[in-house]
Amino acid sequence: MGTSPARQGPGLRAGDRWRVEVDRAVCIGSGTCVHHAPHAFRLDSARQSRPASDATDADERILTAAEHCPVEAIVITLLDSGEPVFPPEE
Repeated sequence: MGTSPARQGPGLRAGDRWRVEVDRAVCIGSGTCVHHAPHAFRLDSARQSRPASDATDADERILTAAEHCPVEAIVITLLDSGEPVFPPEE
């Protein structure tokens, strides 16, 4: 899947690996993440999101899921350096 020029910042380059985390104290179980990236998120029996894997290849669909989370419960960092991908540093 290609990336648009505005989305080529740190973390969305070919070969990048991410750590995806969901703050379960914040998650409301909207399912928005599962809608946008069903391969990357699961809702558990409490209807809270969790990543399907601790580490994953950079994927625009996962970034879209994080951007659309209504409570901003998803945090993405570069696996090797811990540099923030989402939410971006101000």
